[in-house]
Amino acid sequence: METKATDLTELFGSMVFNEDAMRQYLSSNSFSAWKECIENQTALDLAIANDIADAMKHWAIERGATHFTHWFQPMTGYTAEKHDSFITPAPGGKVLLEFSGKELVRGEPDASSFPSGGLRATFEARGYTAWDPTAYAFLRDNTLYIPTVFYSYSGQVLDKKTPLLRSMDEVSRQAVRILRLFGDTETKRVTAQVGPEQEYFLIDEKDFAKRMDLRMCGRTLFGAPAPKGQELEDHYFGAIRPRVAAYMQDLDRELWKLGVLSKTKHNEVAPCQHEMAPIYTDANTACDHNQITMDVMKKVARKHGLVCLLHEKPFAGINGSGKHDNWSLATDSGDNLFKPGSTPSQNARFLLFLAAFVKGVDEYQDFLRATVAFAGNDHRLGAQEAPPAVVSIFLGDELTAVVESIIHGTEYSDPGKKSLRVGVDVMPPIPQDNTDRNRTSPMAFTGNKFEFRMLGSSQSIAGPNIALNTIMAEELEQFADELEGADDFNEALAALIRRVFTQHQRIIFNGNGYEDAWLQEAARRGLSNLTSTADALPVYTAEKNVALFTKHGIFTREEMEARREIHMENYCHVLSIEANTMADMIKRDILPAASAYAGELARRALGRAGSSACRYETAMESRISELTDGLLAACDKLEVDLAEAPVPVEARLTYFHAVIFEDMTAARTLADQLETLVERKAWPFPTYSDMLFYM
Repeated sequence: METKATDLTELFGSMVFNEDAMRQYLSSNSFSAWKECIENQTALDLAIANDIADAMKHWAIERGATHFTHWFQPMTGYTAEKHDSFITPAPGGKVLLEFSGKELVRGEPDASSFPSGGLRATFEARGYTAWDPTAYAFLRDNTLYIPTVFYSYSGQVLDKKTPLLRSMDEVSRQAVRILRLFGDTETKRVTAQVGPEQEYFLIDEKDFAKRMDLRMCGRTLFGAPAPKGQELEDHYFGAIRPRVAAYMQDLDRELWKLGVLSKTKHNEVAPCQHEMAPIYTDANTACDHNQITMDVMKKVARKHGLVCLLHEKPFAGINGSGKHDNWSLATDSGDNLFKPGSTPSQNARFLLFLAAFVKGVDEYQDFLRATVAFAGNDHRLGAQEAPPAVVSIFLGDELTAVVESIIHGTEYSDPGKKSLRVGVDVMPPIPQDNTDRNRTSPMAFTGNKFEFRMLGSSQSIAGPNIALNTIMAEELEQFADELEGADDFNEALAALIRRVFTQHQRIIFNGNGYEDAWLQEAARRGLSNLTSTADALPVYTAEKNVALFTKHGIFTREEMEARREIHMENYCHVLSIEANTMADMIKRDILPAASAYAGELARRALGRAGSSACRYETAMESRISELTDGLLAACDKLEVDLAEAPVPVEARLTYFHAVIFEDMTAARTLADQLETLVERKAWPFPTYSDMLFYM
């Protein structure tokens, strides 16, 4: 159904219990109390919570709701929900529709099946959810969704929202300290702003249903390259095909109803690959919205006879899918702290925040890499569509020249622009479009924000943004401690900025991240190169990283160790599922199909014995038979190695990467060769040509 521009303002947020709805349904006293809670981080008493709960209930029921759920984000990377109806028994066999403040504020789901990382024993299975009043409730499928945090019986954090909220509070506190030094007495809060660009594939659900690997793993474990891939780049920004356009239109409508700021849609480089980009919002809302987006994408696709694939590399040999995370800081008056200004104080302030970011990324590059380390992303990082595993910052030529002038104590001069001395003279404005054409950079300055490009398309954006917020909070705290005690602020400021850029210049790189020369240069600079999840996850709990997050109250040591264990176990579970799926498909699909076709060729050759006309049949039968024997041996090795996998999680992580992954690669190579030899109609499942060029 086409959405008219005149209807959009009414459609947007129509399924959200937002501020407008609260004004309409809440008493003025309750609304003011809620605003006070949001703006000043005060607690709500039970009477106010009861009023809000009753208003939520009436709003939801008027729109067809029958149930409510505390919607939370456990360590699985997905969202979780347990639905309860509003009904309460009443005399005479009737029911009442009730929803109390107690039910709003806290839920008690069984937490036994969620990853715990050793945080609780089996007998402590119960978990608790607590309402996040900073996030709007919304309505989907006749259920009122209440965004909540999730914690254990003994108080440990079990979700991704709680540490994100903590990190947002901490970076705000430290940023406000810095702003006070620059004479800003008005700003009460600084908010981390995020815009995640969501990439995805769409394929026909009939093809999806015929492939066990897609159903079980979300990616193809086999597949020879199609005659045409993305060589012509004709799909990128090309005309959107009618079937996909209808899907995108439907997707926009559903997201807009839920208040998701879906802004941009287009074809990506790979065939059947697309992107949706939202408008910036605060990090908490952005994370909630991205989780909603991924779920809605999948459900809407089914309505159109399609399947949405969010895996980072569903098809080998063509671009995979990432999720560029655009991150910045903004004051409560809307002032972007990473936007270069034109006055001395503003420019000095920008350079100080820039210096904090550069220093933080350099010092915690290993942890930032670990936040994007998981099985799916291993197939993507370092390929032609993704940045390398080496973390670096792209600033662009102009801003890099400014930094170098500070380091060397020289004047920055450009025709028509004024020279630069930090805190003294006027710095030339830095264009917002700072020639950001280096798509190989993992962390790029794009005019008024940083774009973290290492995230995988299927992952929650919470982890990387928790890291960015906390790292920035640490550096700003160090800067504030130093500058607050300075006798001469301008002199101390200039010295601090120069020292930081000098000490951390190594992290700045504007060149081609794909070249081997950069990897050699990165090693010379002392930058880390954690090429795989098995390399990256162990650094998660390096002492300096634990010290960072415990100092700022984001995680306890126990919670960090638990998360490390959960991520390691997840990697091993994913590869185990993929390996077992691969073995099943080899034995039950590929080998029988190849053997049957080889037998058919042998029968044809036998029927033409003595004739020179059977050269094709003889040669092909021989090659196929050789490959099937090799594939059987490879499958046997894979199954033996799976059975011998060690139990301790760290040893298991290394083993799966070094042994099982290599076994799978060897088996796939043989199977893909068979695909190119077996008659098309005899192959047991759709090929890349079938799936990627279906319409």
